[in-house]
Amino acid sequence: MSKIKIALIQMHIEEDKHKNLETANKFIKKVASEGCDLAILPEMFTTPYKTENFPLYAEFEGDKSFNTLSNMAKENSIYLVGGSIPEKDEKNLIYNTSYVFDRNGQKIAKHRKVHLFDIDVEDGQCFKESDTLTAGNKITVFDTEFGKIGLCICFDFRFPELGRLMAQMGAQIIIVPAAFNMTTGPAHWDLMFRSRAVDNQVYTVGCAPSRDVNGCYISYGNSIVVSPWGDIIYKMDEKEGYKIIELDLDYVKKIRKELPLMSARRLDLYELNEK
Repeated sequence: MSKIKIALIQMHIEEDKHKNLETANKFIKKVASEGCDLAILPEMFTTPYKTENFPLYAEFEGDKSFNTLSNMAKENSIYLVGGSIPEKDEKNLIYNTSYVFDRNGQKIAKHRKVHLFDIDVEDGQCFKESDTLTAGNKITVFDTEFGKIGLCICFDFRFPELGRLMAQMGAQIIIVPAAFNMTTGPAHWDLMFRSRAVDNQVYTVGCAPSRDVNGCYISYGNSIVVSPWGDIIYKMDEKEGYKIIELDLDYVKKIRKELPLMSARRLDLYELNEK
């Protein structure tokens, strides 16, 4: 199957974890009823985005949020990229984790954010995820009936090596649950998604929370889909909502055939080590 319908779910994030799960469920039922194959939720969609919240909202794999996401995928017979949530392990370490479920509700991938968002931008926001989070250490590409899809989280996508490795591992789409702020978003959001798409000849997909100007962290919103030629196929505004987009994976093959970047690499001069 060369065509896949993906759904961007740009939802409002509240203090109440259970309300956030209910909101996600409402949107997922809606997009599934409209023929979506794969739905995407935003980064940290169960909690307002602040470091001190992450340990308070964190759950083990297999707890309520995980099971709720699994059931959403199964009940609606869709693939689900569960944005990300705070995950804790048996050592009480906390991760920014994205789970992926297939149409039967089975977990088929798990990505722990590998680059933590520790920034201090002049005239912008200071944020330090490493105060409460631990970094993951794996590159994530998962299989579907449509082909391979890469997954990373927000700040991960700033590192071009990661996108290239996902492409080398067969990804034709790279999905990025993200929450750029009002400093980094206007400056780099479009630029980065277009650059990674062109560099790796993949579709790039960014899914963000909607903007809440009264929130503790103000998301840029503007969830986006970019083609492997670098064209912005669709971009949302800052408001809560959803959009279903059909992606033609034969177009990835066409672009890679016409402009054979991967085969033209000079591996005698440089290489990326996947291990």
